Amino acid sequence: QVQLVESGGGLVQAGGSLRLSCAASGRFSGINAMGWYRQAPGKQRELVAVMPSGGPTNYADSVKGRFIISRDNAKNTVYLQMNSLKPEDTAVYYCSARLLAVAGYILDYWGKGTLVTVSS
Repeated sequence: QVQLVESGGGLVQAGGSLRLSCAASGRFSGINAMGWYRQAPGKQRELVAVMPSGGPTNYADSVKGRFIISRDNAKNTVYLQMNSLKPEDTAVYYCSARLLAVAGYILDYWGKGTLVTVSS
């Protein structure tokens, strides 16, 4: 069974930084992509950043220049370094992974989410 476990959320003042981590564990053959989404109260879930294997990284316009996504393939882990945080970044952040199953098909997985609160 595959699990995505996030960590690193919390409360930070505007202008501060946080680093989120997400580790994938379980049985799978490979990782096609890992990324981060977020959902603010009363809003739909939106893409923050995604890092495909062997493809270009994609960022939401609202976080370009402030957030950096990275991966440690040896640890099946994706990180999100969030700098210059703004109150509008407040949301539950979800890790996502598109994995190649042992049987050869592709499945999408989600973490349970970690809350990031930015105070003004």
